[in-house]
Amino acid sequence: MKPASFEYHAPATVDETVALLSELGDGAKVIAGGQSLVPLLALRLAVFDHLVDLRRVEELRGIERRNGGIHIGAATPQAAVERSDDVAVLAPLLAMATPLIGHFQIRNRGTLGGSIAHADPAAEYPAVALALDAELHVRSVRGGRTIAASEFFSGTFTTTLADDELLTGVTFPSWSGRSGFAVEELARRHGDFAMAGAAVAVELGDGGRVRRCAIGLFGLGPTPERGTAAEAALVGEAADAPPPEVGRLAVSALQSVPSDAHGSAAYRTRVGAVMVARAWERALGEANRA
Repeated sequence: MKPASFEYHAPATVDETVALLSELGDGAKVIAGGQSLVPLLALRLAVFDHLVDLRRVEELRGIERRNGGIHIGAATPQAAVERSDDVAVLAPLLAMATPLIGHFQIRNRGTLGGSIAHADPAAEYPAVALALDAELHVRSVRGGRTIAASEFFSGTFTTTLADDELLTGVTFPSWSGRSGFAVEELARRHGDFAMAGAAVAVELGDGGRVRRCAIGLFGLGPTPERGTAAEAALVGEAADAPPPEVGRLAVSALQSVPSDAHGSAAYRTRVGAVMVARAWERALGEANRA
């Protein structure tokens, strides 16, 4: 099939972009790399009167150190994130997740902001943003605001962005000290969306106790989730909990695990627990070596 007809717009600045979004209303859709949107349009699973292309908006691209963390423009290609030494140092979890996204051709076109704003619950970047307590910066004709990742994802493929708002960039705070990171996922083939996955970060303090930890889950609900029960049980305690118990706790509060042709909710939950256990063991091992 081919997309339904639409009017094409190619602004050159953020100001032009948000002005268009304000003028065109909910009949407009922003397109960045197009790796998720174009298939939806081609199959007519989504129809819009206007497409606003961000390819010419250079100010939406770039990676820079900012306030001890890393700021990445929303239209920065995933391949640039994958190659960045700054990302590898300041946001290792993001660097680890990137090679798991599709294939290199997809990462050459797909963007960090596009993946996060698309809000696919099986995608890696939303779960990493949630786990690292990232800040999402948005703009409209009314001005700018910052949304915590914990308040950004509202449902399957939906966010708290208003129709006239544009995601301009994401800031990931850096973890210091004796820290370790890992991402584990199960997909039918490399490059497929994960049936279940986990992004884990842990920092050890005095006496090898867990100073802080974050467990982001994907493929296990209508939005990315946090393994809050496991996080609460681990912080302040000795880092000797059996990984399978960490995994069990991390998925214990999940309430809307999907069930489809690829696996039942019960199966995905079991897989999710195993992914958390594996990621926890790897991240903890890295922290102990730091």
